[in-house]
Amino acid sequence: MAEHRAGAQRVGAAPLMVRHLLALRFLVLKNTLRRSPWQLVGVLFGAVYGVGLLGGGLLGLIALGTQPADVAGTIVTLGGSLLVLGWVLIPLIASGVDQTLDTMKLRTFPIPLNTLLRGLFVCGVLGVPGVVTLLLSLATAATWWRHPLIALAAVVCALVAVATCVVGSRMVVSLSSVFSSGRRFKEIAGLIGLIPLVLAGPIIGYFTAGIGGGPLGDFTALANALGWTPFGVIWAVPAELAAGHYGLAAVKFVLGLAVLVAATLLWRRGLAIELVTPPHSANRTTGLGKLGFFARLPATPAGAVAARSLTYWMRDPRYLRQLVSLIVAPALMIFYSILFNSLGYLNAIGPIVALVLSLAIFSDVSYDSTAFAAHLSSGLRGIDDRLGRVWAIALFAVPVVFVVNVVSVAFSGSWGLLPGVLGLSIGLLLSGFGLSSVTSATVVVPVPAPGDSPFKSPPGAGFSNVASTAATWGILLLLVLPEIALLIIGAVTGQALWGWLTLLVGLVLGAFYLRLGVRRGGARLDVRGADLFEKLARHA
Repeated sequence: MAEHRAGAQRVGAAPLMVRHLLALRFLVLKNTLRRSPWQLVGVLFGAVYGVGLLGGGLLGLIALGTQPADVAGTIVTLGGSLLVLGWVLIPLIASGVDQTLDTMKLRTFPIPLNTLLRGLFVCGVLGVPGVVTLLLSLATAATWWRHPLIALAAVVCALVAVATCVVGSRMVVSLSSVFSSGRRFKEIAGLIGLIPLVLAGPIIGYFTAGIGGGPLGDFTALANALGWTPFGVIWAVPAELAAGHYGLAAVKFVLGLAVLVAATLLWRRGLAIELVTPPHSANRTTGLGKLGFFARLPATPAGAVAARSLTYWMRDPRYLRQLVSLIVAPALMIFYSILFNSLGYLNAIGPIVALVLSLAIFSDVSYDSTAFAAHLSSGLRGIDDRLGRVWAIALFAVPVVFVVNVVSVAFSGSWGLLPGVLGLSIGLLLSGFGLSSVTSATVVVPVPAPGDSPFKSPPGAGFSNVASTAATWGILLLLVLPEIALLIIGAVTGQALWGWLTLLVGLVLGAFYLRLGVRRGGARLDVRGADLFEKLARHA
């Protein structure tokens, strides 16, 4: 009798623990929003984007219900497959899952594994991406409004699909943490995961163009193939029911459930290992007398900072992860140029690469973590810190931007646009360096700690990164509006003078904003260095 009562208490304690974890998640979120207005801005940006996505998606799915069943099934299967694929792969590229409840911090508490699993799942569903995904998935029932029974089946399949998205994303995060003891694994996993995301944009573009009047045969074949993969099998069930293939629908539904079960078991296994595995140490040994970049750069305070930053850029996977976007830009533009049979897309590669590189140091101090104490204790001037960091990235960013612009224009054959495109790229690069010099001395965002997986998302990282990135990009675009306007005028009129004016303005304004940003950022660092370190220590 006593054993039965104890078992009942344990059963009743599990939902209570899940509620505690959920309450803790929202408490952390509340405190994060109260601590910094940037977090609130990020939430508002996410809410506006989510509402817009939901509204457009709902209207599109309702309108899709007027199309033939095979067309509706094809589109739902393709869209659902991309949704699951995005949830699974984004954690390999960016700070995908908002781990407000960090597993590494929860493992010190006696929380049963299954209870923690359920708690993290509920928190994942009730996050902003989870809620948007849930509502958008349930809205697929509107596609089958003319077939009530199929619409009911679509609701059930949508719930399974949402669970697969959340569990799959958590599974990837846990497994990447388990296998991330090798640095090469992190880099290779990121690059492998990047390939499908690079292809997603062109696929959507081609898909959209096809709906406008192109043939649907290619899409149907692709949807049929995806309907037998873990990404699209559950989404293909309503389409099979609409086609009268009840046996196939039952088989695919069972396969969809099997995918969810397998992903859950893998996540549970990865979480179990993660809870008992000590944090990976990133210590390295260096041979005596090998100073690396410190021996090649000037022996000045700014030179020492530049050497230190270059060492991080070469060896720290967290820094390298920021540069994978450089692969995305050329790949997407090349695909779009082929897709729409226009080489003009290639001319955008240079400015996009410049934009990415210019903002690569806007969270540089955040990546320093507690090592930033070395800058403070040495009495380093803020302007030397700013100059060194800009110098480090400029050593490879400037040549890369120049070469990318020349090569892209050469392939497109638009040599007349080279001065204008190059001017915009230089303006973006230099102005972005200046802006980042101020931003990184002002804002501290949660980033993966040294030695952690570069794909790990610390508590509150999603909101901070969204807010700071959106604000920084918006300000930078305002700073380069003169270059953008001159480039557009030159492209419309076809007069070379406007291109050369763009180049001149890009050089002059870019240099001005760079100088202003370095000086302002340095002065701000001199005043707020101790406050920044306190925030860094809090996030460590």
